[in-house]
Amino acid sequence: MTDKSQFEQGYQIPTGSQTVPGLQSKLDPQPAVDQVPTEDGEYQLYKAAGKLKGKKALITGGDSGIGQATAVLFAMEGADVFITYLPEEEEDAKKTKSHVEKYGQKCYTHAADLKGRDKCKEVVDEALKQMGAINILFNNHAYQFIADTHTAFFFLSKYTIPHMKKGDTIINNGSINAYIGRPDLLDYTSTKGAIISFTRGLSNQYVSKGIRVNAVAPGPVWTPLIHSTMDEEAQKQFTSPMGRPGQPSEIATCVVFLASTDSSQLSGQTIHCHGGVIVNG
Repeated sequence: MTDKSQFEQGYQIPTGSQTVPGLQSKLDPQPAVDQVPTEDGEYQLYKAAGKLKGKKALITGGDSGIGQATAVLFAMEGADVFITYLPEEEEDAKKTKSHVEKYGQKCYTHAADLKGRDKCKEVVDEALKQMGAINILFNNHAYQFIADTHTAFFFLSKYTIPHMKKGDTIINNGSINAYIGRPDLLDYTSTKGAIISFTRGLSNQYVSKGIRVNAVAPGPVWTPLIHSTMDEEAQKQFTSPMGRPGQPSEIATCVVFLASTDSSQLSGQTIHCHGGVIVNG
């Protein structure tokens, strides 16, 4: 059981305590990975229902944060996962693997800096070699910093789609910033806007073939990026109308929904999982 007081009585975030990309193992308190909030503010184990039984998922940035929580919830729902991460995130990746295996599923790990076409193809080829199929692609990796680019989302999708069949899904990780227009993160905000447009366009290309493409747009979430990319002032403002950042597991439940047949009527859509901010999108 996660200590309620740690999450709901304020975060004490030491400024500059980590460098990019940051390690989840050094966060205090630890993010919720396989637990979700209850109506009374406590936390309980995520209740799985076999929604992804037999599926194979490729998750980029699966070592920590939303990626790690999604890998774990996918495993709880019956899917094997293949995760990518940066070499310096090996420690966190091993923990993801351990969590996934605890729930009886396979977790393949692959260190890769996803810059450029060739590296993306290498990752897709390796995932296919290890798992035999990719039914779910979660384009998740990124960090909040200027000049951030997401061409990897394009190439990963390009090389994965030919191996997908009717009923398979792609989920892209966007951001609330694409909808509120952060003036201090203009490059990052622009790339996140591009991801939303990419999601809609790719959906229009493949929805008639039975491959659905959707996105999530998280707001503040308790991940290693807080320690490694935010200055003191930004950290003080790191909250939502709910009075707290979201937990990675709360975003992961949305990704599970989009990956499963529960969302069979959704394609080209974005789930706004950001703690109650009203956006027009």
